Amino acid sequence: MKPEIVRSRADLRAQATAWRKDGLRIGAVPTMGALHEGHLSLVRRAAAECDRVIVTLFVNPKQFNDQNDLQKYPRTEEDDRTLLEEIGPDILYAPDVKEIYPAGFATTISVSGITDSLCGSFRPGHFDGVATVVCKLFLQTGADCAYFGEKDYQQLQVVRRMASDLDIPIDVIGCPTIREADGLAMSSRNRLLSPEGREKAVALPRALVQTAEAISRGANPQDSIEAAIGLLETSGFASVEYLELRGADDLAPITTLDRPARLLAAAKMDDVRLIDNVPVLPGT
Repeated sequence: MKPEIVRSRADLRAQATAWRKDGLRIGAVPTMGALHEGHLSLVRRAAAECDRVIVTLFVNPKQFNDQNDLQKYPRTEEDDRTLLEEIGPDILYAPDVKEIYPAGFATTISVSGITDSLCGSFRPGHFDGVATVVCKLFLQTGADCAYFGEKDYQQLQVVRRMASDLDIPIDVIGCPTIREADGLAMSSRNRLLSPEGREKAVALPRALVQTAEAISRGANPQDSIEAAIGLLETSGFASVEYLELRGADDLAPITTLDRPARLLAAAKMDDVRLIDNVPVLPGT
């Protein structure tokens, strides 16, 4: 059965309040739509661990620093609702922009430190937009837990820090990246790639995996990363914005693999910005 569509925060809160009075555990899966198997895996986990599930669908204008990118972002609400049928979340919360940002809205949540590098360096204001809308969605859904994919690893850490710092009583749960058969991380942006670009894009996860394995075996991180950047450039990526080794818990730069880390990258193919990351563990 297709989930019920709710458009207003008042209706959403009324339902969530009733569920909470009944002692039910609520899970939320925030999305911008254009759903794929990666999103559906989050909804399945939420359904397995919670009594009621709310999937949110909102293309958040405040996290786009490029208006062309905002306009190109795919919007497929009816298809998304159909995809959710098989899993059966209870509500698809799909508000319009005025419902989230009413006239006079003047508040921005900014998470410092963890947003100063990686995607934060190339997308000014992006994580302020993410933190602000996610905070609102947490409060509007009244969820006990929220599910995010690890593909957007920096975003996951930003959301965790925001919820912790603001004492929002919610568990932020990271879930493994879901990949296509050839290894490319599933993303709504993949559908914007040309057939040739899609074929070439698989070089990104392959380079990350090879580099992570080399560093884990003791190779020099910087030398390995420079080699990976060269490989991506020769594989057809127009630019590599970053490819860096960071601490898994705090995203601090590391030059020696003495604790669990993440190898994170952002690169452009067909003018489509792709991001990915893989874990790097010492001595594996």
